[in-house]
Amino acid sequence: MKKIVVVLGLLALFTVNRTQAQALGSDYRTAVGVKFWPGALTIKHFIKDDAALEGLLNFWNHGFRFTGLYEFHGDINGAPGLKWYVGPGAHIGWYNDYYYRDRDHYYDKGSASLGVDGVLGLDYKIKGAPIALSLDVNPYLEILHGAYVDVWGGLGIKFAF
Repeated sequence: MKKIVVVLGLLALFTVNRTQAQALGSDYRTAVGVKFWPGALTIKHFIKDDAALEGLLNFWNHGFRFTGLYEFHGDINGAPGLKWYVGPGAHIGWYNDYYYRDRDHYYDKGSASLGVDGVLGLDYKIKGAPIALSLDVNPYLEILHGAYVDVWGGLGIKFAF
């Protein structure tokens, strides 16, 4: 995990000089950072003015999960730099330890995780700073090992360039 963080940090450092003017405005093209609860590395890239792809790599004591999201973004009138977003996605992951979700959902060591995700949130790019903040909910449907629905989400802090 440390290698991934170092690589993402170096990528951000090498691109900061070329994109300083854009990052200091109220919009950004790409952002790299962390998300709290359940804990993830995140990268978001706008493919259009109103659409972005976001990848989340979650690590926890029972394994890891990769989530890919397609997000539709819209401005909030009267709030420069603040956008709402919503979109679909999917996840895949593996458990590296035994895990009891509850009596009905048990994962063996080495079990896979696969499901459908959604996201609904707010994204705020701080004007004059290369920082973007997000707050969202990420409901998902797990389809392996007995289908169930759960919700993740949280606060994201990203370096925007």
